[in-house]
Amino acid sequence: ADTRRHAHALTIPSDRFECRYPLREWGWTRDDCIARIEAEGLPVPPKSACFMCCGSQPDEIRDLPAWCLRLIVLIEARAAPRLRTVEGLWRTTTKKRPGRMTDFIRAEQLLPEGEIDRIAHEAPTALRLFQDAAADIPLPERPHLADWISQFNAQLELAA
Repeated sequence: ADTRRHAHALTIPSDRFECRYPLREWGWTRDDCIARIEAEGLPVPPKSACFMCCGSQPDEIRDLPAWCLRLIVLIEARAAPRLRTVEGLWRTTTKKRPGRMTDFIRAEQLLPEGEIDRIAHEAPTALRLFQDAAADIPLPERPHLADWISQFNAQLELAA
């Protein structure tokens, strides 16, 4: 995937930016980078991506804090009525994992079952109502989605 992104970036013309990949220019591989970091006595950072990325691996989901897991459940529950060709954020079930990250979170008991059920049944409607109400407010005065998410997490923390 890294090579594919690099190759694609090189095809994008821009008068404003020049995409440079110094580590690639030096011929460094991922293993070379890891070796250099370890040689300096530093911890090797994990690969980074959005926590709800379809490319996330099961171990990465296991390592997420509860607030990220809750948002994954919310995202999948909010999208579920419109999904036709995929099951969830992981798209379709494979031998290694289900198509829905929520199913994985439930099976691994990463969140309490009751919390998952509550999010899946109540949060999509609450979010839709927030969005509907916000749509009627002029943009400069409109509440931010981050505010709703903070309240969402705070309520679940209190209930836990």
